Amino acid sequence: MKDDFLWHEVSEKEKERIKKQAKNIMDSFSNKLSKVGELKEGFIERLECEREEGKKVGLELERDTMFKNAAKKNKDFIIAERKSW
Repeated sequence: MKDDFLWHEVSEKEKERIKKQAKNIMDSFSNKLSKVGELKEGFIERLECEREEGKKVGLELERDTMFKNAAKKNKDFIIAERKSW
C-alpha cells in the first residue's frame, strides 16, 4: 500500500485509467454545477453612492454590539483564537 504513493513510471494502461477518472470527475462536477442554476443580478443588493471625504458611509459597529456578539470576552477585550491553523 505504501508503494502506491511513491513515484513510479506510469504505464499506458494507468494513463488511460487516470484520464477516465479525471473525465468522470469533471463530468460529474459540470453536471452538478449545471443543476445549481444561474444567479440573478438582484441576488446581491448594491448601493449606488459616492463617498464624500470625511463622511462615514456604511455600517458602523458599536463597541457594545461587538462585545455582545463575541463568544469569549473579559471586561475590556475580546478573546480570539491564536495560531490555530
